[in-house]
Amino acid sequence: MGLLTLGTPLSWPETKALSSHVRQHGITQLLSLWAKVKDRRGDAVLWGDEIEYIVVSFDEASKNPRLSLRQGEILKVLAVSHERSCQEVEAEDEEGQGGSGASRADQIPTFHPEYGRYMLESTPGCPFGATPAQLCSVEGNMRMRRRIAKRHLLPNELPLTLTSFPRLGVTDVPFLDDETLVPNGKASQSLFLPDEIINQHVRFPTLTANIRSRRGSKVAINLPIYKDVNTPSPFIDPSIPWDRKLFPGDSEAKDGAAKVDHIYMDSMGFGMGCCCLQVTFQACSVTEARATYDQLVPVTPLLLALSAASPAYRGYLADVDARWSVISGAVDDRTPHERGEAQCDNAVNGDGEQVGPNGNTSCRMYKSRYDSVSSYLSLSPLSRPEVYNDVPLPIHQPTYERLMAPVEQGGGGMDALLARHFAHLFTRDPLVIFSERIDQDDEDSMDHFENIQSTNWQTMRFKPPPPNSDIGWRVEVRSMEVQVTDFENAAFSVFVVLLTRAILRFGLNFYIPISKVDENMHKAQKRNAVLSEKFAFRKDVMGAGRERRGASKEAQLHDNIGSSSLRSSSTAPRTQPKVMYGVNSTWTTPSSSRAASPAKPPPGAGKTAPNGHSASSSIDVEDEYADFTIDELINGTTAARQREAERSGSPSSSSSSSADSVEFPGLLTLVHDYLDSLPAPAHGNSSSPLTGLSHSRSELNLYLSLISHRASGRLVTAATYSRSFIRSHPLYKGDSFISKEVCFDLVKHLDAVERGDVSADEFLPAGYAERRRELERRECTGRHDGSTPGLGEKEEKEGTRGGMKDAATEAERVLRSEEWETAAEHTPPTLEERSAKGGAQGTSVRSGDRMKEEKDQLLGPGVRVGVGAGVGREAGAGAGAGAGAGAGAEQR
Repeated sequence: MGLLTLGTPLSWPETKALSSHVRQHGITQLLSLWAKVKDRRGDAVLWGDEIEYIVVSFDEASKNPRLSLRQGEILKVLAVSHERSCQEVEAEDEEGQGGSGASRADQIPTFHPEYGRYMLESTPGCPFGATPAQLCSVEGNMRMRRRIAKRHLLPNELPLTLTSFPRLGVTDVPFLDDETLVPNGKASQSLFLPDEIINQHVRFPTLTANIRSRRGSKVAINLPIYKDVNTPSPFIDPSIPWDRKLFPGDSEAKDGAAKVDHIYMDSMGFGMGCCCLQVTFQACSVTEARATYDQLVPVTPLLLALSAASPAYRGYLADVDARWSVISGAVDDRTPHERGEAQCDNAVNGDGEQVGPNGNTSCRMYKSRYDSVSSYLSLSPLSRPEVYNDVPLPIHQPTYERLMAPVEQGGGGMDALLARHFAHLFTRDPLVIFSERIDQDDEDSMDHFENIQSTNWQTMRFKPPPPNSDIGWRVEVRSMEVQVTDFENAAFSVFVVLLTRAILRFGLNFYIPISKVDENMHKAQKRNAVLSEKFAFRKDVMGAGRERRGASKEAQLHDNIGSSSLRSSSTAPRTQPKVMYGVNSTWTTPSSSRAASPAKPPPGAGKTAPNGHSASSSIDVEDEYADFTIDELINGTTAARQREAERSGSPSSSSSSSADSVEFPGLLTLVHDYLDSLPAPAHGNSSSPLTGLSHSRSELNLYLSLISHRASGRLVTAATYSRSFIRSHPLYKGDSFISKEVCFDLVKHLDAVERGDVSADEFLPAGYAERRRELERRECTGRHDGSTPGLGEKEEKEGTRGGMKDAATEAERVLRSEEWETAAEHTPPTLEERSAKGGAQGTSVRSGDRMKEEKDQLLGPGVRVGVGAGVGREAGAGAGAGAGAGAGAEQR
């Protein structure tokens, strides 16, 4: 989260009256910044992650897990510890004890508030690079953050990386640690959630109330109920207080907002109370940022399906595996007219469409503020916006005209694609305005711009540099669900990082129509989508007929600066074989992705109707894409594997699908080929970042193997694992309802799995538990004299430098990638089978005794934590840390 503005928030009528003011000055701020940074080039390859935690309080006597609302207290303790740690580190550096390098105080991990008072967000103190050693340090950094958070909690509290708390909003038994709280708050007016769960900074209750006021009703979220053997049919939720008459909106549920056979939720907290994993990359230029943004857009649904981790809401099992429609509905502030549920009364434009208010080109708003991307941005020759941007794109016409106007006329001189992107964002009204921040210096402030930019929550975010900062152009990947373990979160982060490098190195082309991306997003949320659904994706990602030669010199230079790697060795077997397009082949990176000036737009770009459609197009793109399973998209199609098997003389085994005839290499193969394509260190060059890191490729293979096995079904997703655990619990009655006892055992079990106390071989690679315990043992050795519980000073300092190399080396001894591959060949017993043998086997886990420490001990000087915004933090609405490591709750 970025820094939160202090001040007096305005009501919705007051905010609405100032919406034009915010739009006008927000674009003035963007134009001022654009003039300064549009030609910026040469920024290093940097990236950061954001991980969100749910703090759960456990009552062993009642077997009831409750959400802890102590966010404010926890962050205050962390802030004190952060200050002490910074002073200590700076003193050591002055005495020459801290080694060389940049300020280690800036590298201390940071913690931030989130929308829910039971939530914490963590980011690395400064961004990572993309060398193998740096990528291998990510998991250690994530473990350190979890460990730090845990040591600042009460003995009965745990920080869990759960996407959704299964019993959030249950009314039969208190789900909060304060039993006196009841759902009667004026901000949300929810039937289920008290306003006290909302972060008490005035921004968040105001945001909640203004979304409801602008919409004209409470939000209405309906998830299909999972129909188990004893689930009533039709399912009519007995826990809804149908006859409450506290607020005017209380009758909405009875009047049709609550659907039959669905789980009904009526508050922003159900969506913004979910946790996620986000990754932000810094590009070398705006051109590269736009190209990266575009190529990752079609990947975001795949990431959602692979990371699916939330099968339960408001005490029920849902027939979905992911949070996206919940959080999309939770901030849907569209009016009935904008949703298409009421007739628009506005004028009609030249194309016969009804024009919206305040300069918008359409009365309809086709998506929620939190939804999938609606247009591509790049001017690359690979892009055909008149073909691929095929969904309606309402824009704010005055904004579009200002951005397109020549510079000499006071405009920005932007190309049509980028201008339409920002003009589309500015169709939205600002939601929170502080009276003290109405008038700003548009040359130095970006607050009005960020007010609107940061409340457009999409699967990807395009982020301009902050003013007067050394941070460059960035793109943020936002679709992933947070994973149970730090190993998984590191694996997904590393995979996305390496995929972006492969995209730029090989000039990959993932373009498909935006409408197909939207369809993929809907599929990705379905139960077991990773195995049961097929997703549209481009068939020829390399580009037919393109010249095979080395990557451009600039591309190679950029890779060598930011993400140099080492060649695969015999001790680092690849998860996937090299595929048909050649062992030593590299590919020309399109000049537009790194050109000093933008390429000319394709024919038809900019000649679009006000809704974003091309006026006409004779190009048929249906032959460019096909439907693939996730396994085929990640690991390659049967045809690709068979061809490689024939070439290598080894047998091939794979499931088949409608895409069998397509030789799609698989995204993991492209990643491995990227790693293979990078130069090995010069012989005898001991100063190279590649020297002495022979284990790095093996470590990276551990992460990539997890992605591969999740895609193939050899390892199940967190959603499938949690659903199976619930259904196999002896107290579960087969009626879709999750009791407090079942929820208690589930969250305790998942914590035990994360720590390595319980094996879960169908969920994590065989050997994970041993590796996790060994890493914990090594990382937690140090002083235990009462001043610094658990973590030794030296270990913590080394960890903040992105180290953990010793731990990674030891992990390789404990569990090499060959062992993971071999162990994954056998089929472990299912949860149902284990349950039949021993009841709720594995649900009894270690108690919180190992975390018990006195509160004064929790403030020991050796703990390296902070609540500062870290390297690259941004003021105002907050647009990220480092390469974008902190995005802010309002940006979630």
